[in-house]
Amino acid sequence: MGTTKMVSLLNHSLNVTTKDGRTFVGQLLAFDGHMNLVLSDCLEYRHIRKQNNPSNSVYEEKRMLGLVILRGEFIVSLSVQGPPPMDPSMRGGLLNGPGVARPAGRGIPLGQAPVGLAGPIRGIGFSAPPPPAGFGRGAPPPGFRPV
Repeated sequence: MGTTKMVSLLNHSLNVTTKDGRTFVGQLLAFDGHMNLVLSDCLEYRHIRKQNNPSNSVYEEKRMLGLVILRGEFIVSLSVQGPPPMDPSMRGGLLNGPGVARPAGRGIPLGQAPVGLAGPIRGIGFSAPPPPAGFGRGAPPPGFRPV
Protein backbone atom coordinates (compact mmCIF):
# COMPACT_ATOMS: atom_id res chain seq x y z
CA MET A 1 0.00 0.00 0.00
CA GLY A 2 1.43 3.40 -0.94
CA THR A 3 2.39 6.03 1.57
CA THR A 4 -0.14 8.54 0.23
CA LYS A 5 -2.91 5.97 0.66
CA MET A 6 -1.79 5.30 4.24
CA VAL A 7 -1.72 9.03 5.03
CA SER A 8 -5.35 9.25 3.92
CA LEU A 9 -6.19 6.43 6.38
CA LEU A 10 -4.83 8.24 9.45
CA ASN A 11 -7.41 8.42 12.26
CA HIS A 12 -9.65 5.89 10.44
CA SER A 13 -10.84 2.77 12.21
CA LEU A 14 -8.95 -0.20 10.72
CA ASN A 15 -9.25 -3.98 10.70
CA VAL A 16 -5.75 -5.55 10.70
CA THR A 17 -5.20 -9.31 10.32
CA THR A 18 -1.88 -10.87 11.35
CA LYS A 19 -0.06 -14.06 10.29
CA ASP A 20 -1.24 -15.99 13.34
CA GLY A 21 -4.91 -15.31 12.53
CA ARG A 22 -5.58 -12.62 15.10
CA THR A 23 -7.57 -9.55 14.10
CA PHE A 24 -6.91 -6.11 15.58
CA VAL A 25 -9.48 -3.33 15.31
CA GLY A 26 -8.41 0.19 16.25
CA GLN A 27 -7.88 3.77 15.17
CA LEU A 28 -4.71 4.34 13.11
CA LEU A 29 -2.48 6.92 14.79
CA ALA A 30 0.83 6.41 12.95
CA PHE A 31 2.75 4.21 10.51
CA ASP A 32 6.23 4.00 9.00
CA GLY A 33 8.02 2.65 5.94
CA HIS A 34 8.16 -0.89 7.36
CA MET A 35 4.36 -0.82 7.71
CA ASN A 36 4.58 -0.81 11.51
CA LEU A 37 1.25 0.52 12.77
CA VAL A 38 0.20 2.33 15.94
CA LEU A 39 -3.45 1.71 16.84
CA SER A 40 -5.36 3.35 19.67
CA ASP A 41 -8.37 1.89 21.50
CA CYS A 42 -7.44 -1.46 20.00
CA LEU A 43 -9.49 -4.65 20.31
CA GLU A 44 -8.01 -8.10 19.65
CA TYR A 45 -10.15 -10.93 18.26
CA ARG A 46 -8.83 -14.52 18.36
CA HIS A 47 -10.51 -17.61 16.88
CA ILE A 48 -10.01 -20.54 19.24
CA ARG A 49 -10.82 -24.21 18.58
CA LYS A 50 -11.57 -26.62 21.41
CA GLN A 51 -9.07 -29.50 21.20
CA ASN A 52 -11.07 -32.02 23.24
CA ASN A 53 -14.44 -31.21 21.64
CA PRO A 54 -15.31 -33.68 18.82
CA SER A 55 -17.47 -31.15 16.97
CA ASN A 56 -14.44 -28.80 16.55
CA SER A 57 -16.47 -25.80 17.64
CA VAL A 58 -14.74 -22.47 17.08
CA TYR A 59 -15.40 -19.52 19.32
CA GLU A 60 -14.09 -15.97 19.23
CA GLU A 61 -12.25 -14.43 22.16
CA LYS A 62 -12.24 -10.65 22.39
CA ARG A 63 -10.05 -8.48 24.61
CA MET A 64 -9.37 -4.76 24.94
CA LEU A 65 -5.68 -3.86 24.48
CA GLY A 66 -5.67 -0.05 24.28
CA LEU A 67 -2.61 1.46 22.57
CA VAL A 68 -0.83 -1.11 20.37
CA ILE A 69 2.22 -1.11 18.09
CA LEU A 70 1.95 -3.79 15.39
CA ARG A 71 5.11 -4.90 13.60
CA GLY A 72 4.68 -4.66 9.82
CA GLU A 73 6.37 -8.02 9.28
CA PHE A 74 3.37 -9.84 10.78
CA ILE A 75 0.56 -7.89 9.04
CA VAL A 76 -1.30 -9.90 6.39
CA SER A 77 -4.26 -7.68 5.51
CA LEU A 78 -5.58 -4.25 6.32
CA SER A 79 -9.09 -2.95 5.71
CA VAL A 80 -10.98 0.20 6.63
CA GLN A 81 -13.74 -0.41 9.13
CA GLY A 82 -14.99 3.16 9.53
CA PRO A 83 -14.28 6.85 8.99
CA PRO A 84 -12.39 9.02 11.46
CA PRO A 85 -14.46 10.52 14.29
CA MET A 86 -16.12 13.80 13.38
CA ASP A 87 -15.69 15.37 16.81
CA PRO A 88 -12.39 17.35 16.74
CA SER A 89 -11.75 16.61 20.42
CA MET A 90 -11.70 12.87 19.66
CA ARG A 91 -9.29 13.16 16.72
CA GLY A 92 -6.26 12.84 18.99
CA GLY A 93 -7.35 9.32 19.89
CA LEU A 94 -5.99 9.46 23.44
CA LEU A 95 -7.37 11.42 26.36
CA ASN A 96 -5.16 13.48 28.64
CA GLY A 97 -4.64 12.02 32.07
CA PRO A 98 -4.61 13.84 35.40
CA GLY A 99 -1.47 15.51 36.62
CA VAL A 100 1.13 18.00 35.51
CA ALA A 101 3.66 17.35 32.75
CA ARG A 102 7.10 17.73 34.34
CA PRO A 103 10.17 15.52 34.61
CA ALA A 104 10.24 12.96 37.37
CA GLY A 105 12.42 13.91 40.32
CA ARG A 106 15.15 11.45 41.24
CA GLY A 107 16.09 12.94 44.61
CA ILE A 108 18.94 15.12 43.32
CA PRO A 109 18.46 18.88 43.27
CA LEU A 110 19.13 20.39 39.86
CA GLY A 111 21.35 23.24 41.12
CA GLN A 112 24.49 21.31 42.11
CA ALA A 113 26.42 18.16 41.28
CA PRO A 114 26.72 15.34 43.81
CA VAL A 115 29.74 15.49 46.12
CA GLY A 116 31.68 12.66 44.48
CA LEU A 117 31.16 14.09 40.98
CA ALA A 118 32.22 17.66 41.73
CA GLY A 119 35.51 18.80 40.22
CA PRO A 120 38.69 19.60 42.17
CA ILE A 121 38.70 22.70 44.35
CA ARG A 122 41.61 25.16 44.06
CA GLY A 123 43.90 25.42 47.06
CA ILE A 124 42.91 22.07 48.56
CA GLY A 125 45.10 19.00 48.12
CA PHE A 126 48.20 18.58 45.98
CA SER A 127 49.11 20.68 43.00
CA ALA A 128 48.69 19.26 39.52
CA PRO A 129 51.63 17.32 38.05
CA PRO A 130 53.65 19.13 35.39
CA PRO A 131 52.61 18.47 31.79
CA PRO A 132 54.67 15.86 29.90
CA ALA A 133 57.61 17.09 27.83
CA GLY A 134 56.89 17.46 24.15
CA PHE A 135 58.84 15.86 21.30
CA GLY A 136 62.06 17.52 20.14
CA ARG A 137 62.74 19.38 23.39
CA GLY A 138 64.78 18.69 26.50
CA ALA A 139 67.56 16.22 27.24
CA PRO A 140 67.79 12.77 25.67
CA PRO A 141 66.45 9.84 27.70
CA PRO A 142 68.81 8.13 30.17
CA GLY A 143 71.21 5.66 28.55
CA PHE A 144 70.92 7.29 25.16
CA ARG A 145 74.16 8.64 23.71
CA PRO A 146 73.72 11.46 21.18
CA VAL A 147 75.49 11.00 17.83
